[in-house]
Amino acid sequence: MRLEPAQALPASSRTNNLSLNVDKTKEMVVNFRRTRRDHSPLHIDCSIVETVKSTKFLRVHLAEDLTWSLNTSTITKKAQQRLYFLRRLRKAHLPPPILTTFYRGTIESILSSCITAWFGNCTAIDRKSLQRVVSMAEKIIGVSLPTITDIYTTRCIRKANSIVGDHTQPSHTLLTLLPSGKSYRINEEHVWIWQWWILTDDGVSDISISDKHATNKKS
Repeated sequence: MRLEPAQALPASSRTNNLSLNVDKTKEMVVNFRRTRRDHSPLHIDCSIVETVKSTKFLRVHLAEDLTWSLNTSTITKKAQQRLYFLRRLRKAHLPPPILTTFYRGTIESILSSCITAWFGNCTAIDRKSLQRVVSMAEKIIGVSLPTITDIYTTRCIRKANSIVGDHTQPSHTLLTLLPSGKSYRINEEHVWIWQWWILTDDGVSDISISDKHATNKKS
């Protein structure tokens, strides 16, 4: 069952005038069984596909254990490196508005990349490490900045409002109007489908998937 879709890829690619680069194709096995067994190598066009424990897809790091610690540590490290340039700008006596603009464009953009696809399922330790970067930036700039949780909530509401208002949106049917007529609920049976759409929607995800009963105020 695992091999059939993979074996059909070369033929499908040729039909659409595409060429599949097997060297850049990776396989990641997700297995939560207590007793694990070795999987036979995946072959495409007589070439073995490399099996990896993690991979990067649309700027999001996916791990075989389906946790977000790897993704969080990666973006936190990258954001911390950008704090160096923020400190240099402060030493150059630039005003807070310019420092804030630099922060939003070079640091916050990293922390919030596809944030609603993974932040809801992060551990408390991961969330603290993300917020620590924001707190350090606040001390450097000298102004209050939106917390990482506030950014996450804002992105969720923004995307939910756009989906609710667009009947042609594929995910429009995933939201159900509650009896109050003021809030929407994500259908439980579509949570995993919802998560996949988030990761593949133009590389940007802006809707909550962590809570099966997440609601959004009707605009």
